[in-house]
Amino acid sequence: MNIIEIKNLKKDYGKNRGIEDVTFDIKKGEIFGFIGPNGAGKSTTIRTILGFLKPTSGIAKVLGVDCTTNLSKAKMKIGYLPSEVNYYDSMKVISLLKYSAKYYKKNCDEKIEKLCDYFEVDRNKVFDELSFGNKKKVAIVQALLHEPELLILDEPTGGLDPLMQNKFFNLLKDENKKGTTIFFSSHILNEVQKMCDRVAIIKDGSIIKIDSIEEIRKKKYKKIKVELKNGDSLNELENMSNVEQLNRTIEFLYNGELEYLVKVLSRKSFSNLWIEEPSLEEGFMHYYRKEV
Repeated sequence: MNIIEIKNLKKDYGKNRGIEDVTFDIKKGEIFGFIGPNGAGKSTTIRTILGFLKPTSGIAKVLGVDCTTNLSKAKMKIGYLPSEVNYYDSMKVISLLKYSAKYYKKNCDEKIEKLCDYFEVDRNKVFDELSFGNKKKVAIVQALLHEPELLILDEPTGGLDPLMQNKFFNLLKDENKKGTTIFFSSHILNEVQKMCDRVAIIKDGSIIKIDSIEEIRKKKYKKIKVELKNGDSLNELENMSNVEQLNRTIEFLYNGELEYLVKVLSRKSFSNLWIEEPSLEEGFMHYYRKEV
């Protein structure tokens, strides 16, 4: 069963970039990553899914409901953590959370207390008096207090210190084990690596790759570093990407047969050679630069 279904989704802002022909689905119980740099179209996609923006064309369904219709019933089952946290500044934290809980028409007091304790949230502070990190913790509590079926996270860790980030990730894994589907949007590659089963990579408003984290790791790219001598070059070598050169040292990702690489290098003069497994981050960067 798909919790989110998106097909050929487009949002046109005119002169400003929106999203173009975005297609993917998220299965029930999945932790799905949505990765891309700031401005790639992640937030626009999320806001369109939630009905905050009307799509120019295409289809988006969340919990079986079209995003262009009334989503009020579906939103009762959704927890949303926006990248920017804005609430009623003059309200105390506990009042704000209880006010939010009324929307879901269920008693959330026990969950609020448990989450506030877990994230060390001062319930009696006025919201505007909180630091950015503490405001983000309140927003996390607000997103989780009604035990949603679907949790949509847009750049969720901004403002959290490393300890709170780890606690947050552990909590997400626990919620996922209980059946919560998680849509995890971030520009931080390490977060996606820690959390997600599959990932969609978005660039300039378009999806350029959808794959499992495991499959991305299994790609046969090698990280090569060669220190050449005597003015030699590797111009004839194919299947190179992410090429960087400093003086006579060339670094690149190589997606070809090692036997061919060795044959080419055997005809060169070089003083050092390194062959390594690329990091997940380097693998992601390959997808971005490949499309340039």
